[in-house]
Amino acid sequence: MDNKNLTAPEPAGLRPRLITLREALLALHKVLLESERASYETTFGKINSPYQFLQLLTNDPWFAWLAPMTKLITALDEILDAKEPLTAAGADAIVAQIRVLLVATEGGEGFSRHYDEAMQRSPDVVFAHAAVIKLIRPQTGGK
Repeated sequence: MDNKNLTAPEPAGLRPRLITLREALLALHKVLLESERASYETTFGKINSPYQFLQLLTNDPWFAWLAPMTKLITALDEILDAKEPLTAAGADAIVAQIRVLLVATEGGEGFSRHYDEAMQRSPDVVFAHAAVIKLIRPQTGGK
């Protein structure tokens, strides 16, 4: 009979790193929402209530470009809340998805174009972006 433990322990420091990354992503998401809200209100007029804003976020095409980021945050939450221990491979996979998503492209389409516009419009977006990028930058050997 094989006595091997079927679930390996979590790599040291992985959970705190992912929690820090989640917090940075949430901060970036928040400033993106604020930037988009300001842009929307400049175009269409004041959003009158949190309920109206929530309805716009979930139903208006203006805000649809933010969905991939919302989905990544949800995926990260699911990884952190899972009963199984975190794995380096799972963490690497979500970090890779974040790296791919957070590319601002002036001539791009979808998320990358809107993300570029938000970065051009708001220094807060640039700072929040930099905070996330610092956390997902490939680790180099040495210090």
